[in-house]
Amino acid sequence: MEIRKINDEVSVAGQIQPEDVATIKAAGFSVIVNNRPDGEAPDQPSGAEIAAAAKAAGIDYVEIPMGREGVTPQMIAATRQVFETRSGPVFCYCRSGTRSTTLWALSQAGGRDAGEIITAAAHAGYDISHLAAHLDKPLS
Repeated sequence: MEIRKINDEVSVAGQIQPEDVATIKAAGFSVIVNNRPDGEAPDQPSGAEIAAAAKAAGIDYVEIPMGREGVTPQMIAATRQVFETRSGPVFCYCRSGTRSTTLWALSQAGGRDAGEIITAAAHAGYDISHLAAHLDKPLS
């Protein structure tokens, strides 16, 4: 598992395994956000498996799956709510971390400078410059 830190509030990663949850908890994350729908790949653990591991480790777990249909206003609002109600850093994952980074960025739109959002994502290895026009005002 490669954790990519976007900033002090959020880090992202590709697909995790149930046994990774203890490491995520030990790293100080307060919540795990699953941005990957179940069934995308045959070797992918189910959200229920990750949720059970999170519960056993005493870390919050939230599912905000983003599939082929793309981003919805509900996904952005749910992601924003996670960041507004968390008590520590947030760990998000999907297949590669790209969808997690995209949802984080869109949830921060209007609250942070667009350039700051794009630069933070780039430092973690994600090019979201194509979202620049969407990051100047809050999205719902």
